Amino acid sequence: MHSAKTPLAAVPTPPAANEPVPVRRITSATLMQDQREVEIEHNNKIYRLRVTQLGKLILTA
Repeated sequence: MHSAKTPLAAVPTPPAANEPVPVRRITSATLMQDQREVEIEHNNKIYRLRVTQLGKLILTA
């Protein structure tokens, strides 16, 4: 009888101990969500991430 198992290809394999973990990437468009400024809380401190008129990002505390 055939059991319904998840194919091995669908199960993520954890990186080996000597392989670096890939850095998670988020686009600025996803982060900003059509806003020019967002607040980021880190260690109970508020930071502001702004998009400048030239399209650059500035992070201030």
